[in-house]
Parts: sequence; structure tokens; C-alpha cells
Amino acid sequence: MESRRIGSLEVSVIGLGCNNFGMRIDETRAGAVVAAALDAGVTFFDTADVYGETKSEEMLGRALGSRRDEAVVATKFGHAVEGQGEGAGPKYVRLALEASLRRLRTDHVDLYQLHRPDPNTPLADTLAVLDELVRAGKVREIGCSNLSAAQLVEAESLVSEGAARFVSVQNRYSVLHRRPEADVLDACVEHGIAFLPFFPLESGLLSGKYRLGQAPPEGTRLSGEPGASNPFSAFLDDAKLAVVEQLALFAQSRGHTVLELAIAWLFAQRAVASVIAGATSPEQVHANAAAASWALDAEELAEVDRIAPARRPAP
Repeated sequence: MESRRIGSLEVSVIGLGCNNFGMRIDETRAGAVVAAALDAGVTFFDTADVYGETKSEEMLGRALGSRRDEAVVATKFGHAVEGQGEGAGPKYVRLALEASLRRLRTDHVDLYQLHRPDPNTPLADTLAVLDELVRAGKVREIGCSNLSAAQLVEAESLVSEGAARFVSVQNRYSVLHRRPEADVLDACVEHGIAFLPFFPLESGLLSGKYRLGQAPPEGTRLSGEPGASNPFSAFLDDAKLAVVEQLALFAQSRGHTVLELAIAWLFAQRAVASVIAGATSPEQVHANAAAASWALDAEELAEVDRIAPARRPAP
């Protein structure tokens, strides 16, 4: 599988998102998913301390086991963890990292990411403590998630020469949600920041499971009544499904699935280093990995733009 760079890290162009671990799948299934990913050439594993109420990190650490050196492990801090705290203040960041290291059963995190901006902590303070952790050898590179273009530029301006800087940003991006094209991708290109899309399949909408005029398959993430009990239901609407139908027909005409199109389209975009795709089974891992073989040409990219054009936000 093709590899790309996130700072000094070399990662597979398709990564494994581990947010399902401890939430939708148990430890046995998580172990099978991790093993399948490694065997398929996936080297990038993304988790967070809040996923599965900390169980995701624990399951990933145990699943990697003796194969830890084959993996580039990314985790995040900042959201509230019960009994631990929240935020991006220096004291908490040190505490959160030590807790993640224990759960992951490792002595270092390859990519440590600020999960969301902390309005109560100056970004300079967060960057300073992250630099401290890099210098201590507990973190190799630092990144962020859910930051705006302006915040990325601010972070760049705060870093002194030789200090750790954000080498990646992880934001929502898909062929159906192209908001980063308005500004964040420009900032990434300008400052040499790797972009890591999350929700590349729009929470499954681009997986091929959902069809216009048909009820969502029972037991899938988008099934069930809309509302607070099922926040993912907001992804499902007829307008989007109509676009998905057109994308699926186009992919089929090229001998591919709509899932493969969704992933391959993302890693054809500027600044994208690795597409973080979740999986609940080895079969899903293999389906995600199959997309790595499709390099969309200019004509194919233009057709996707015709079917699912970017919609610039109003000024």
C-alpha cells in the first residue's frame, strides 16, 4: 500500500479509525480487525482517549501486542474523560498522555493530537507542553483536530524554531462534505500540514449499504429513529442519497464500489496524507484497503465534481 508523510512519520494512505472499539465491537472483534489491517498493509491506527469510554485505547494496545513496531499509533486528548478531566492545559495534558500510554501499553505515542480547541487555555501553553513531551521522547509528532484555518495559522505563528509544531489536522471531509476546501486545505498546503479526513464515508452513507427509497438495513449505524439517541441519523437524507446513487453508478462503470470511490477520491485531494476509515470486521478492512489501488485520473475527478460539486459557504 502507498505510504505518505505526516511530519517525520510514514503512514499508509488508508488508516484504521478505532472509534468502534468498545462501542460497537468487543475486544475479540477489535483484535481481528487490527490483525486484518496490519496484514493488509495498513500501518496507521487512529484512536482517542474518549473512544469507547477509554476502551478503544485499551483494546488497540492489546491487539497490537508484539506487532506494536509495525504500527503508527495516533491518539487524542481534550474531551472530558470520566475520572480523569478534560482540556488542553499543561498539567492535564501531561496526565492525559500518561493515562493513554498505560492504556495503549506503549512508551510513546507516534502522533498526539489536540482533539478540539480549548477556549480556557491559550494555544501557546498547549503547544509548549506538547513540545516538552516530544523532547522527553514520549511523543514523536503532534497534531490537532477540529481546528479552523485561522487557528492553524495562529498555531504556526506561535512556534519558535526547532519546537514541535502541528504536523497534521484531522477534520471532517468527504465527497459529500467538502467544507475544508474553502480554507483549511489552503492553510495545510501553505504550511506543510498533513490533512487527515474523518467520516470519509459520511458515517456509512457512502458505504453502499444505504439506497434511496429503502429503509436503512437493521442494525446499521444509521438505522433507528432520528434524534438524540441516534445522532448519526442526521447524515441520512434523500438529497444526499440521490447523489450517492449517481456516485455508485459512476464507480460501477469503472469496476469499483461507491465505498472505493469515496476513499480514493479523498486521497487524490491535496494535502491528504491518510484516510481514516473505521471497520467493525476484517471484511470491512479489506473493502477499505481495496480503494488504495484506484488512482483517479483528471477525467474521473472532474466527473465526481459534476455529480457532487463543492458548495462554497456564503461570505
